[in-house]
Amino acid sequence: MPTGFTAQGRVLVVDDQQANLRVVSALLARHGYEVAVADNGPAALAMVEAQVPDLVLLDMMMPGMDGFGVMAEIRERALLRVPVVFLTAAQDRELLLRAFGAGAVDYVTKPFIPEELMARVNAHVGLKLARDRLERVARERQELVNLVAHDLKNPLSSVVFASDMLLADSVRPERVPRYLQMIRDSAEDGLGYIRRYLETQAQARSQAERPVDARASLGDVVDWIMGRYALQFEDRGCQLRAAPVGNAVVAMDAVVLRQVAENLVSNAMKYAPGSDVELSAPASAPGYWQLRVEDRGPGIPGHRQRELFRPFVRLAHDDPAIAGASSGLGLSLAKQIVSGAGGQLWYEDREGGGACFVIELPEAATA
Repeated sequence: MPTGFTAQGRVLVVDDQQANLRVVSALLARHGYEVAVADNGPAALAMVEAQVPDLVLLDMMMPGMDGFGVMAEIRERALLRVPVVFLTAAQDRELLLRAFGAGAVDYVTKPFIPEELMARVNAHVGLKLARDRLERVARERQELVNLVAHDLKNPLSSVVFASDMLLADSVRPERVPRYLQMIRDSAEDGLGYIRRYLETQAQARSQAERPVDARASLGDVVDWIMGRYALQFEDRGCQLRAAPVGNAVVAMDAVVLRQVAENLVSNAMKYAPGSDVELSAPASAPGYWQLRVEDRGPGIPGHRQRELFRPFVRLAHDDPAIAGASSGLGLSLAKQIVSGAGGQLWYEDREGGGACFVIELPEAATA
């Protein structure tokens, strides 16, 4: 058995000699690697594209498409992130320089010494997996930053709205306490979001590890939305209305559901300006409830509807200030959250014109 570090991974061995394929693949398999083999260049390229390996051991001299031809195709197909080690019987200095120029990270001469081959494989696969881990961590951190930044926009917008109203000379005295309370509540929500993300490492985004007892009252969520946004709609000359909501309780964290619903309502404010927005929470299929956000705006053109929930896709809007204020992350994140809770989020054209976003969630188990 080998000593020292062995990095587990997937290795593609490419050689036109079946004997070499058997020997090398058996050696790698004994050291815990997943092994794929190909006896010609086109077959190797097809396997790389079907499932990118962590390392390619590539014979330099093969009939038809040789190792240099395979390397040229790998570069052409933007697969250079795959490390390639040449297997060669040649000791020619010019050939080896050509191999490195083509993009190879190393070479092993035939007949090879098993310990030398494994040392090189371990080193290069280990580097590849370490790089993948670092990139994954960096990507997850960036996604978390995007998530926090996006979800902070809504409470901060409410703070700005209430502050502007308080600074206006025409503010009605009886509404001052409501605006002050809105500022206080929005600030607490923003701080709560930050604490939540830091403590749970973006658990709210995927809900993959959500508590089994997560529960949210749809009535409470609708009441919260009304309290936060009714005055903002009124200031814009329109109304936010809510149909009567019963005692429906769904299996989702209440704070997270509030965030998702808030995102849909704030989108309606931006993209259907001047339109009334209606909230309702009807029963759906047995064991499921819906939360619907409907407006009478322009709706979403049919050719854009399939793109709605893709990251960084922005809803079209004639006002560049509004379009530029969108990160294109809100609907994508909302769909991830709802899916992670076992539900669905979709768009449909509203009968009579306008947009309708539907959140459908499973009913919570009886406490």
